[in-house]
Amino acid sequence: MKKIILLFALVAGLGMQAQNDNSNPGIHVTGEGIVKVTPDKVTINSRIEHEGQSATSVKSQNDEVVDKVIKFLKSEGVAEKNINTDYINLNKRYNYNDKTYTYVASQAISITLEDISKYESIMKGLLENGLNGISGIEFESSEIEKHKAEARKRAVLNAKEKAETLAEPLGQRVGKAFMISEGSSSYYQPVYRAMEMKASSDQASNQETIAPGEMEVNIKVNVAFQLLME
Repeated sequence: MKKIILLFALVAGLGMQAQNDNSNPGIHVTGEGIVKVTPDKVTINSRIEHEGQSATSVKSQNDEVVDKVIKFLKSEGVAEKNINTDYINLNKRYNYNDKTYTYVASQAISITLEDISKYESIMKGLLENGLNGISGIEFESSEIEKHKAEARKRAVLNAKEKAETLAEPLGQRVGKAFMISEGSSSYYQPVYRAMEMKASSDQASNQETIAPGEMEVNIKVNVAFQLLME
């Protein structure tokens, strides 16, 4: 008998919960928060490459340039932790036209500058010391977590504003949030003018080759609010 009473109470409780859920409908919206940030760091993705008839020779050429580049960067105050080797390759390349082989040695180094104002002078020095390839640059912010937190806050407030705008014409108002989840997030790089490798580093030094602009931190959140009658 006790089991029957307990089972009845459980079913009744679930029924009442379902009624409460139906009597408190919700409104689901997506909010977006955008923060624009001026970058204060830049990473140069560089490459050193030599091709020739001898594997030993091209590897030696590459090693010599890498050594000069690293010494130059350290002399300019670039911290060792900001100079990273991404890969080292030594490949045999076949030329189908004359049916001959050559060897290609390549090494990729990423260089992070914590002072963007040094970009032009560092690039000039890299070219003068034998670096012969730039695959791209990436702008960064040293306070990205702070900007992401601000973007989340703006996204939640944007969601609330959207919900209120939707509820008002219906003669209803928005209650407490009962569900929040973070959706997509993205970080848009500012547009920059890529540097064309020049034979003369003096010519390159007279050019302004980057325009940092602004980064855009974009975060979306999904929020469900109670929907109440006025």
